[in-house]
Amino acid sequence: MLALAFVTAGCSRPSTLQEIRSEGVLHVITRNAPSVYFEGRDGPTGYDYELAQMFANDLGVELRIRVADDNTGVLSVIDQDYAHLGLAGLTSRPDFSGRYHTVSNGVEAESVVVYNRDTDRPESVKDLEGQTLHLVADSNHQHKLTQLQAENEGLKWEVHPGLDAAGILARVESGEYPLAIVSSNELDLNHVFFPMVKSAFSLGEPAELVWLFPGEQDESLARAAKEFISKLRESGALAQISERFYGHLDRLNYVGARTFVHHVENRLPKYEALFRDYASSYDIDWRLLAAIGYQESHWRPNAVSPTGVRGLMMLTRTTASHIGIKNRLDAEESIQGGAKYFTMVHRQVPERIPEPDRTWFALASYNVGWGHVEDARRLTEGAGKDPDRWMDVKEFLPLLTQKEWYSKTRFGYARGHEPVIYVQNIRRYYDVLAWMTEPTEIAEKPQEPWFQDLEGMERIIRPMDTLPQEETRAGLPGELGFVPPTL
Repeated sequence: MLALAFVTAGCSRPSTLQEIRSEGVLHVITRNAPSVYFEGRDGPTGYDYELAQMFANDLGVELRIRVADDNTGVLSVIDQDYAHLGLAGLTSRPDFSGRYHTVSNGVEAESVVVYNRDTDRPESVKDLEGQTLHLVADSNHQHKLTQLQAENEGLKWEVHPGLDAAGILARVESGEYPLAIVSSNELDLNHVFFPMVKSAFSLGEPAELVWLFPGEQDESLARAAKEFISKLRESGALAQISERFYGHLDRLNYVGARTFVHHVENRLPKYEALFRDYASSYDIDWRLLAAIGYQESHWRPNAVSPTGVRGLMMLTRTTASHIGIKNRLDAEESIQGGAKYFTMVHRQVPERIPEPDRTWFALASYNVGWGHVEDARRLTEGAGKDPDRWMDVKEFLPLLTQKEWYSKTRFGYARGHEPVIYVQNIRRYYDVLAWMTEPTEIAEKPQEPWFQDLEGMERIIRPMDTLPQEETRAGLPGELGFVPPTL
């Protein structure tokens, strides 16, 4: 009807943006990756997904996600105009010119050469000659290698269509692949899971990752996306999303990661049932409660600090008395006390603060006390930043160690660096626990790539004379269903 109305009125064809608003749906094709999209404990998440959901909300339409096996699938769907937007975690490259409209998503990445730490570290591109580099399919890396091959004829690589970045890294971890290339942002998100993997050097300079829009679309949707992301950048909201996914990745080095995994396998089984039971009683994710316990004592029930805090959850005598814990060295009492106390400090955090920031504030309070967190929030607000955003407040907590700052606060001096490290560590421990304990579903693979089945089907973008009167867009084919994430 919209198409008929425009024709009757002698107007030009509706823009892509107009058609999306008319249908009320933004169709997005993506792939599973912690940097892009995955199904988390509380539903879909991922940097690009969160951004796309906010964009759809801004447009006043529904976000409808379909998941491809890999970048090849994402690009195929966009090439055939079966989606309005592709999220693939790629940077712009020469072969995209005229093929797609691109919009930067605010994250920079580069192609990084990685190797197993038991092998010799390559120092330059010359050191790669004669060895095989392993890559995911349709990545940025192959284009960079092709350019470098003009001056380095001995460069060789193998593309693995069935693997994602985590699959490549797992094989470097095991030693099956001595050398590989992955995107720096995906390495950052996955590195802690593969402590035997080391980065050698980058190929070229960092570049911004982009959203992909079909080249046959007009540019109205791409322009709207660019304006929307620009507004988020100016407001600081884009930096907040980035902090949520990337802000804690500097924690847990090689030694710490291997030690943690060892303790997950050897210590955690003794206490996992207790973490699960008491987390359930207080409506907490048991992996978060376990991560707090690891940060406090490395899951040692007899741990005692020089300041007198003790037990698996390292409760002070005052805290234990307040919450009714008699024996802090009893593992069950300690875990119950930790769950109860965390619930109490979580309730202190204003309800207007959304998750996950509310949990980060609660963790900081668990460590240093809500009074000091409030002091840091007041300093944050006084500096013109947002006291309800963890990414802003964590800049001001360390200032509580300096007299010129803590003298202006109600509760005075605090070792403000500690709660920042405390929160970042727990976030990283939680990441690993979630990865190690999440059940993995194996999806059956079709005999042929699923995107071949799209041949001959109607496009989302179609000539005006083929648009039926009752709709302006076609739905995506059913083959583009959910595929469980690898992490």
